[in-house]
Amino acid sequence: MEPRKQRQLWLRPVAVLGGTAAAAFLIPFVLDWALWQPAAGAPKLDLVHRFFDFDPDTAQNALGNLAQVIAAVLGIVITVVSIVVQLAATRYTPRIADLFFRDPINLAALGFYVVAGIDAVWVSLSVARDFVPHVSITASLLLVTVSVLITVPYFGYVFDFLDPERVVARIQREALAAALDRPGDAMGLGGMDGRERGDAETRQLRVLNSIEQLTDVAMNAVGQNDKLIAQGAVDALKELAVRYLDGKRSANPGWFKMGPRLRQTPDFVSMAPESVDLLEENRVWLEFEVMRQFQALFTKSLGELPDGINIIAIDTRYVGEAALATGDRHALGLAMKFFNTYLRASMNTRQVRAAYNVFNQYRMLAERVLADRGGSLRVEEILVEIAGYFRYYGVLAVQLNLGFLAETAAYDVATLCERTFEAGAAAANCHEELLKVLLTVDREAEGGAAEKALRGVRKAQVKLATFYLERGAEDHARQIAADLKDEPAARLRSIRDELLAVTASEFWEVIDRGTNFDFLDPSRKQRLKQFFAWFPALANDPKSVPPPAAS
Repeated sequence: MEPRKQRQLWLRPVAVLGGTAAAAFLIPFVLDWALWQPAAGAPKLDLVHRFFDFDPDTAQNALGNLAQVIAAVLGIVITVVSIVVQLAATRYTPRIADLFFRDPINLAALGFYVVAGIDAVWVSLSVARDFVPHVSITASLLLVTVSVLITVPYFGYVFDFLDPERVVARIQREALAAALDRPGDAMGLGGMDGRERGDAETRQLRVLNSIEQLTDVAMNAVGQNDKLIAQGAVDALKELAVRYLDGKRSANPGWFKMGPRLRQTPDFVSMAPESVDLLEENRVWLEFEVMRQFQALFTKSLGELPDGINIIAIDTRYVGEAALATGDRHALGLAMKFFNTYLRASMNTRQVRAAYNVFNQYRMLAERVLADRGGSLRVEEILVEIAGYFRYYGVLAVQLNLGFLAETAAYDVATLCERTFEAGAAAANCHEELLKVLLTVDREAEGGAAEKALRGVRKAQVKLATFYLERGAEDHARQIAADLKDEPAARLRSIRDELLAVTASEFWEVIDRGTNFDFLDPSRKQRLKQFFAWFPALANDPKSVPPPAAS
């Protein structure tokens, strides 16, 4: 918690309550003292002496009552705290109880109540007829007063402490501190001693436990359709992976060696030993674990919280981009592998919207790879690999009669073709390979429904041809025309007419991409007519006549 907010949480309520209580007592007490007339011959004590003139019997009885008061307050505090901690642990994660009882402020507050109660009992027993411990009684009064005053702000602190966003942030920070071998105290955690920090296997299990706890929070939130908490937990997993990637280069080599206890955890014991060995060799077991949790959350979200799917895809892209920024090819490969897994899961359950959003984030990762041409990775190979996956899942979509997804894959590959073409000679070879991939998305379609589903794929290819003509690259447009030469004239004509008819650049429904797949600006529509004039069956059609040459 920020220091300023923490001061507001404690000092303001204490000041208000303390000032109000003091005024409620002092004003009547001062009036009583002013009106008080001592017995004949007895001096009138000043205000301060009158207050601290303790009678032994009265003081002893009062102190006994004070002990009961503080015991009652302690009972109320423990009851409220135990209930809210248990409810939070049941709803979010059992780790909350562990975090609560390791927090220094919680321990200090509960300890203060206990000390104040014990002090009141002991002071009450120390009063005698011939001895009144004025200082001890005054100190006990102050302890009891403070303990009652802090009850309200302490409840506020407890509820703030148990806020799910703060719980998630604490778990994430502890995991990062363990992963990067940083002292917990330096991050305000107070959780790890030197021995724990030095033992790599202990730290590994601690990180793994934190990751699973964050997943529990997200899973419970998904089950309750609590989008905000689910997003917070998923974002915390992402943030853990991103920050870890940034700092893992300085980690001790022993950190990456997977010990026997780590290998026996559920996510790794179910894998083939060779696969686990490869994770260890590539130093990506933690990134794998984070994205494995993404996969579990993705699968659960498919049926229960569709809005969470896009969040998981976005955060997977962020992890991939972080791997790219640090030159970690193996971590980037994991991000790609999990994107592929998301696509397979979406198509198997026929969740078209989910796969559409995954394609969008996957393509954005590919574009980020292209922008990193000056980095340490061979981006051309990565781009062609990603485009090959797009082709594979586009073909799979056709086989599953999910034509819109085949169209989406084609449009995304076409977008990559445009980006690599604009990159110039440095990406020329990559561009040629991507164009070949685009022209083979529809190769495995056979008959009827499959051919109909590939109508959108052809549109994507035609739109790319207009891009090439706009850029003066007629040879690439001719490649596309050659691939379309066996298409029926009626289909070519309908594709042309549909593209010419679209006038809105944005889709008429709310979508993440925003743009309309079929939109062409006016200049590219003229190139569309030029393109279709190359087909003999459409050459004499007025809509296919190329625009007149400029005078």
